[in-house]
Amino acid sequence: MKKFALAAVIVLSACSTPPPPAAVLAPNANLVTQGIPTVPASLAAQVAKYNDFRGHAFADWHPLQREMVVSHRPAGGNTAQLFRLKDAMAELEPLTDSADPVNTATYEPREGKYLVFERSVGGSEADQLYRLDLANKQTTLLSDTSERHNLQGWLHRGSQLLTASVPLDKTAQGGTRSKVTTTFRLMDPLNPQAARKVAELDGGGWYAGGVSPDDKQVALTRYLSATESQVWLLDLASGQASQVLPAPGSNERATYFAGEFLPGGAGLLVISDRAGEFRELMAYRFSDRQLTRMSAHIPWDVSSMAATTDGKLVAAQLNIDGRDELRLFDGLTLKELPAPAVPPGSVGTTAFHRRDGELAFSINSAQGPSQLFTRLPDGQVTLWTRPYAPPGVDMKSFRDQDIVRWKSFDGRSISGLINLPPERFTGKRPVMILIHGGPEGQATVGFMGRTNYFISELGMAVIQPNVRGSSGFGKSFLSLDDGMKREDSVKDIGALLDWVATQPQLDASKMIVSGGSYGGYMSLAVSTHYADRIAGSIDVVGISNFVTFLQNTESYRRDLRRVEYGDERDPAMRAFLEKISPLTNAERITKPLFVVQGKNDPRVPYTEAEQIVAKARANNTPVWYLRAENEGHGFARKENADYQFYATILFLQQTLGR
Repeated sequence: MKKFALAAVIVLSACSTPPPPAAVLAPNANLVTQGIPTVPASLAAQVAKYNDFRGHAFADWHPLQREMVVSHRPAGGNTAQLFRLKDAMAELEPLTDSADPVNTATYEPREGKYLVFERSVGGSEADQLYRLDLANKQTTLLSDTSERHNLQGWLHRGSQLLTASVPLDKTAQGGTRSKVTTTFRLMDPLNPQAARKVAELDGGGWYAGGVSPDDKQVALTRYLSATESQVWLLDLASGQASQVLPAPGSNERATYFAGEFLPGGAGLLVISDRAGEFRELMAYRFSDRQLTRMSAHIPWDVSSMAATTDGKLVAAQLNIDGRDELRLFDGLTLKELPAPAVPPGSVGTTAFHRRDGELAFSINSAQGPSQLFTRLPDGQVTLWTRPYAPPGVDMKSFRDQDIVRWKSFDGRSISGLINLPPERFTGKRPVMILIHGGPEGQATVGFMGRTNYFISELGMAVIQPNVRGSSGFGKSFLSLDDGMKREDSVKDIGALLDWVATQPQLDASKMIVSGGSYGGYMSLAVSTHYADRIAGSIDVVGISNFVTFLQNTESYRRDLRRVEYGDERDPAMRAFLEKISPLTNAERITKPLFVVQGKNDPRVPYTEAEQIVAKARANNTPVWYLRAENEGHGFARKENADYQFYATILFLQQTLGR
């Protein structure tokens, strides 16, 4: 009987149909995953409505018509592409269709018959220039692929385009360069073979401001560091460059950024912090070499500016505690005009139409990604685009960020932005500390994108700190993390952890620290200093060792980064950088770690990720690793960013026990 019963059980087991395996979402062919659990297809479906927010970025005005080109990721698309927008709220006409994103483009300034745009492959940032003929949508490569090229602007007469290029390490003997130069050229995009080399200048930090009304000179900015830059004039005929600000031979150390020429070519608009803590809008006159302070009455940074073709009206963006406001100035009297009425939010790109002075500007807010508006000279504001949100999401329900402040180790007040979850979430809430890159970046108010899922659906509080070294709070604050003071910014996060522990609505036992680029370094550094205070960390394209980073980052960036972090060729500085690097202290990383990296990253090479993953795993720390073979400094393709999002949710759920 026992044998019969056993046989019956075996037969029944063999004949029964096992339940089908749960459907899973496999990573695409360009993703390398290590240690990441299977992503259930049900999770992807559950969070889909947070995966498809789409705004519009302004690219350029048509020179003759009241129409513009914008960059936008279309429905079902993987990357942002160029579209023609012939009128306010009109249907978008696709112009490009590429596997790689296209964000920057400019119209030929006489008739607008073609565009010139920038595009790189696989996130490499090795931008090339292309002509797009609008009549037939044909694309023509204009540049030499052995260099990185950028658009710098058009001359006023004719269709001569000024470009700048720097060499790439892939063409260097030994894979690196000891010296980098920037080459400026003038090109007729209809005859690129005849491009004329104007000048070759030492260093990789040169870019153009305005072109003089007579097309004889170009104003250049020479960027040396976040706290020092210069204004030069480049003679387009002779190729000679001469320093204007600060005066040649001066010991003055300040930032100067070249803008448009003043009416009649009498001088230049300049943004500078020479007069105080903040970057002001100024006017420099060639006749007496004097600077007039135009925004001295506003104690915040001017982040950018634009001017009408005749220079009589100037639009400036003022960074008011992390939110950009639009201000107008008279280009003749240099006085501020009444503040324009614009929709609520943070103002982004501003650009005047060449012909009639209509001002295009973008607005970004917690309630939606970038949408475009225009302002006519009479003050009338028109909506041109509306951001897209998937069905089931009311973007108006997303709450604005609030500012929080805490005292750091030295008594200094540090601030940040906080998003609290909806009131339906009760009890102490888990916390994500999201650290910006740069390091001279800034957490600013605006749309939170996919992060809204963590806030609105997982009930997490998200804090974006502006640690010392962040921009927007004056040049003294900006310099507080330079050189040997690098870890003082990490201590600011330690003080934030203390502050969280005092907040009754926040759960100090469930804190995740996350960041990208320099923020990735900060996340790793917090993991080594405060492992007992956090639940886990997420490092996206972050620096793990300052010495190997400086040795392997693209040469056109290296000297600029040495000024910020220190020169690894100096023995004392090298020893310090090695000492504070997360890789050196990886044995202290004891909490789960998620590392995300693009294989083609020219800024923070993928080897920075690989070495911290290997070192942390050697200590038996749980490490998840996600690498995209077709990405660079962050994921630009939706399919890759989607998978990163799913994996991040799984990491949060496992790490926080939710």
